[in-house]
Amino acid sequence: MYNEKVMDHFMNPRNVGEIEDAEAIGEVGNPICGDIMRMYLKIDNNDIITDVKFKTFGCGSAIATSSMATEMIKGKTVREALRLTNMAVVEALDGLPPAKVHCSVLAERAVKTAIYNYAKERNLTYKELDGFDPNDDHDGHDHDEE
Repeated sequence: MYNEKVMDHFMNPRNVGEIEDAEAIGEVGNPICGDIMRMYLKIDNNDIITDVKFKTFGCGSAIATSSMATEMIKGKTVREALRLTNMAVVEALDGLPPAKVHCSVLAERAVKTAIYNYAKERNLTYKELDGFDPNDDHDGHDHDEE
């Protein structure tokens, strides 16, 4: 069911934990499957994500997509991180079973929610966040639920 890369990120997830003095924290959940994901970002004065950690309560796919998403945004600018898509996470993992693609949407939303909270707290604007609502349970993507 799962490929080798997904299993590796599930069995050996990268960047697990929390950042005590994080500049940005985003928490999202999927009410249908019960997965919960919290993303912590350390952002420097140049808008670079210098560290990222996550805590995920969920299935193997939720953990693997969280792990991969953190790898994909670490060292990137905030704007680059905002361009992260769930499909890019799935592709980086060499695919997920169709019923598990919604887990990658959670990873994308957790990153965007963290940056949304960061921007709101500092009165910053990122055009990549136009139309994004962290309280919206609907992610704008069609996907199969379990």
